[in-house]
Amino acid sequence: MTKKISKPEGTEGSRAILRLSPELEKRLSAYTSAALAASVSLMAIAKSAEAKIVYTPADVPIPVNGGPVLVDLNHDGVTDFIFSNLFHAPSSDGFPSFGTLLVSASGNMRNQVWGRGRASSHGRARFVSALHAGFSVGANKSHFQKSPTALMARLIVEYRPLARQASTCSNWSAGCSSSTQGQWMYTKHRYLGLKFTIKGEIHYGWARVEVKRTAVHMYSNSITAKLTGYAYETVPNKPIIAGKTHGPDAITVPSDTAPGSLGRLALGKK
Repeated sequence: MTKKISKPEGTEGSRAILRLSPELEKRLSAYTSAALAASVSLMAIAKSAEAKIVYTPADVPIPVNGGPVLVDLNHDGVTDFIFSNLFHAPSSDGFPSFGTLLVSASGNMRNQVWGRGRASSHGRARFVSALHAGFSVGANKSHFQKSPTALMARLIVEYRPLARQASTCSNWSAGCSSSTQGQWMYTKHRYLGLKFTIKGEIHYGWARVEVKRTAVHMYSNSITAKLTGYAYETVPNKPIIAGKTHGPDAITVPSDTAPGSLGRLALGKK
């Protein structure tokens, strides 16, 4: 004979309701509020990590005949652009001295610099534009150079010995004449417009360079240049504003700690 087990009254077709004590309910409510606050903080951190502009400050001289300075814009260990500062001393037969500041793509032909025009003499090199802060670097109405190497500045000094010639040879010295080419001589807050690729996609960036003339001895008239910062836009094909380093969509990467940073690359380190 089968014995039936009867159900308590009021439970037919429904589940029993579990009531929490006021103290436990209060604790659960506090826990839920804390969890929500933590999730909001995590979302804010994630938004910061996905910032659209990545800026790297720098204080790196581009040495005269000291070898190239390598720039890795996005710190992925791959050189994107190369700066070179060359000097050729004057010859005894009156050939002038030449100081030449160049920027080159790293070998990827899709990496290019913004510029217009060519030098009218001495190799007809392409010019690199010295852009003002606030300039929009992007595909619209752009003039990116297809040549892998472009001229930033050239300083030409001719020395003509005269009676009572001073030992220095500058643009104010008797017996000397000088000329410049390019837009970068005597600039401090000007920017290069850069175009490069990340995983096959086009990105835009900028680099800030200071350029001046060093006139010491007549055989040492050269260009002094220094890279003072660079940035890139993490969103493919999106223009970047030259000089922009701050804002809700910008982060700063310390140049001496970032993997593959310019400071390490310039020293031949990885």
